[in-house]
Amino acid sequence: MPVAPRLSLVTLGVEDVGRSTTFYEALGWQRSSASVEGEVTFLRTAGSVLGLWRASSLAADAGVSAEGDGFRRVALACNLDSPESVDAAVDTWVAAGGTVVRPPHATDWGGYSGYLADPDGHLWEVAHNPHWPIRDDGTIDLPI
Repeated sequence: MPVAPRLSLVTLGVEDVGRSTTFYEALGWQRSSASVEGEVTFLRTAGSVLGLWRASSLAADAGVSAEGDGFRRVALACNLDSPESVDAAVDTWVAAGGTVVRPPHATDWGGYSGYLADPDGHLWEVAHNPHWPIRDDGTIDLPI
């Protein structure tokens, strides 16, 4: 039986759930009432959910070690409607306490993209891809 191609939830292991919740809410993201104050936060996104959970709890739940820093070999992405939207998102990100890892720039694939980090160092690409239109519900109209 094939596995359904869906990404329902991304959970970030964070050091301080409250601090991370404050950061993402400062970006304008909405917390779900399913969140448990100080323990786990669920944020609504277009088509999926972003979870914030204490890194040690996430590691224990997965049965792995919580030790280790640096590049996690993963970058999350937020595709936006225009290069101007990317620049505005970067400004909001920095004002909320995030950092710019690579400033937005014109790409060789015809888009505009930069990399940011949240307070725990999770990488986020913020991009405009003119070849992937954004639907009214905020999801990507990915070509088939």
